[in-house]
Amino acid sequence: MFGPPGSGKGTYASRLGSRLEIASVSTGDLFREAINQGTDLGRRVADFLNRGELVPDEITIQVLKERIGGPDCKKGFILDGYPRTLEQAKALDKVARIDAIIRLIVPEWIIIERLSNRRVCRNCGAIYNLKYLKPRREGVCDKCGGELYQREDDTPKVIKERLKVYERQTQPLIDYYKDGVPFVKAECNEIDMPPEIMVERIVQELRKLNLVK
Repeated sequence: MFGPPGSGKGTYASRLGSRLEIASVSTGDLFREAINQGTDLGRRVADFLNRGELVPDEITIQVLKERIGGPDCKKGFILDGYPRTLEQAKALDKVARIDAIIRLIVPEWIIIERLSNRRVCRNCGAIYNLKYLKPRREGVCDKCGGELYQREDDTPKVIKERLKVYERQTQPLIDYYKDGVPFVKAECNEIDMPPEIMVERIVQELRKLNLVK
């Protein structure tokens, strides 16, 4: 699943994974887990994320390979946040076959508004929005009761830098996949569009490609 920061990749991927009964794999969640555990890897990752930079390929590839080798990925999986560079895409080709690219198209103003109000559960990684996807109790995760917090990179200044990095890194990937993998485009031009609507649109497009029933 391709899309800039704040386009809804995590939200849509998790819901789509549940809908299709396959794993949703987020490198971002894997990185944050390492950060919360205080490992050496976590500290290295934190340095890059706090500056609004991408984590180096060798670290990302190592983490991703371990994850998709898990038993819950045998039926298939949705990748959220990977690949982000040509090197990552080429490494992925060696361990998995990609059936489709889901490309999320979202205006910049919506992205900045979403991320500025995003909150994440420290415990399970569930994502909320203070305006459009509120938890039932303020500051508390609906799923596990964990504390909700704002990521350090969810500020307007860092968000704009992340968008620049994304555009610079993603175009070569689009060119890399365009002749060999079908693309599914999902556009969102309403800031309060329910996630279920976008997921349904994606499922309908995947059906047209005979990838889901």
